Amino acid sequence: MAHFSTAVDPHRLSTELSNKANTVIVLDFETTGLSPTQGDRAIEIGAVMLKDGIVIDRFQELMNPGFRVSSFIESYTGISNQMLSSAAPCEEVMDKFADFIDDYNLVAHNASFDQRFLDAELQLIGRDYNGQFACSMLIARRLYQDAPNHKLGSLIHYKQIEHDGVFHRALADSEMTADLWLVMLEDLKQDHHIQHPEFKLMQAITKQSKANVQRYLTSQGR
Repeated sequence: MAHFSTAVDPHRLSTELSNKANTVIVLDFETTGLSPTQGDRAIEIGAVMLKDGIVIDRFQELMNPGFRVSSFIESYTGISNQMLSSAAPCEEVMDKFADFIDDYNLVAHNASFDQRFLDAELQLIGRDYNGQFACSMLIARRLYQDAPNHKLGSLIHYKQIEHDGVFHRALADSEMTADLWLVMLEDLKQDHHIQHPEFKLMQAITKQSKANVQRYLTSQGR
């Protein structure tokens, strides 16, 4: 499945929007393994573009890494070697995705994983991006300290966010992460009177200790 176009031209947004936490691209990779430094490659990218808290565009494509994936990855992701055999190569897909992300800030659940693969894949084709990353998992660890754990699926249940039961596919996971992200922004508004958080505030939350985070959020309220 290719990039889903919309009536809005999302890439003509003013760069002044890029500091807003509700105007981001939420992304997720499915991969052949855990580390691009060990030869692992991306096999699917999914992303949701938010502007002012509204989904205005989506991107989803399989990509052929140039070798067969393991049976474990096939089972874990539901992405078969047969599906990948007809997919465009990583380089072609990632070139389009680099255009898609433009200057947006980026969000992912366990962002260090997705950032490693984004950086590695774009480096291979000589592309880059200007936005910064925030990790919804690390933020959730500070905001939802009573959650049983901070895996995406667990947080979706903990916050009673509706979903279709599909996990470990890139677009489904990015959509759920986007829903979680918007819930976190709403909780900051309702619980801490932070009306319009900037992206850098979300990043700063991850740097607070568990003991200090409530004091920090109180200081940021309006």
